[in-house]
Amino acid sequence: MTKRQEQGSAGFGSTDDLNRVAEKYAVRITPSVYDTMEFQNPNDPVARQYIPDAKELSNTEEEISDPIGDNTHSPTTGIVHRYPDRVLLMPVSSCAVYCRYCFRREKVGQGKGHLSEAKLEKALSYIENTPEIWEVILSGGDPLILSPRRLKKIIQRLEDIDHVQVIRIHSRVPIADPDRIDNALCNSLETTKALYIAIHVNHVQEISEEVKSSLEKLRNTDAVLISQSVFLKGVNNRAETLEALFRKLVSLRIKPYYLHHPDKAKGTDHFRISLKEGQDIMRALRGRLSGLCLPNYMLDIPGGYGKVPVTPSYLTHQHDNLYTVEDYQGDDHLYRV
Repeated sequence: MTKRQEQGSAGFGSTDDLNRVAEKYAVRITPSVYDTMEFQNPNDPVARQYIPDAKELSNTEEEISDPIGDNTHSPTTGIVHRYPDRVLLMPVSSCAVYCRYCFRREKVGQGKGHLSEAKLEKALSYIENTPEIWEVILSGGDPLILSPRRLKKIIQRLEDIDHVQVIRIHSRVPIADPDRIDNALCNSLETTKALYIAIHVNHVQEISEEVKSSLEKLRNTDAVLISQSVFLKGVNNRAETLEALFRKLVSLRIKPYYLHHPDKAKGTDHFRISLKEGQDIMRALRGRLSGLCLPNYMLDIPGGYGKVPVTPSYLTHQHDNLYTVEDYQGDDHLYRV
């Protein structure tokens, strides 16, 4: 841990325990992230996401090293092919920051870096030789920590594969290290393919003026911006908190896309909420927000069986052609088909 990280770690455990966490899981906090933390608040939602906590040393029986089954669906290094028409390409195993709840926390950081040229070429060849692949999702690690030159090379290679129609990039960099989003990086994203960038953000406090500037630069690349968030206890598990985040994102022309139920990664139980709590919060948001602001609430089934929506249902089949429909205020209405 750096001196600055130790300074902000009060309330998260003893220095010895925090050093033990840092030996087990990667720790990195950028100055930009640090500046959005409010340490006068003992429950600061940004600090909770990034500063190691002694609770990470405890595991439950249900927590696993590969909670969403990446290894099960990896035909070659750097590729996860879980669904027929889309594939994850992971050219890097490092991030600008390390989130304490990360489902790949045992695979990223800790000296792990880029794919070698040979392994990257093998991964790209897999995509090239699999015509079912319609969408390539750059993930990792964080693909936007790559140099503009290396990122441009990957984008151009995907550009040349006819059956790839969509490129999606998932990144925390615009939030965690906004200065990295400069002209050189933006120029490297140039493509004739449909380009989507999924911004990882969990709390409105993370969206500083510098972050807004980085997002504007990305919008000017003609990429479509969407967001991805994780339901986290003590960070955003209140309807008011998520309402503020989603309203802010939409006002910045970013469509909230997914809200993930927390995965069962080791040492993350203190972040986990129940499905009922998540569904209750989504019910509350349904009546408070425009549909533009509402993401899909998703659960990644442990073991690699894929994502499913767990948004609450408002329709109950009674019998024959009769249904009960619940409105956003919780009142029931009969509906016949």
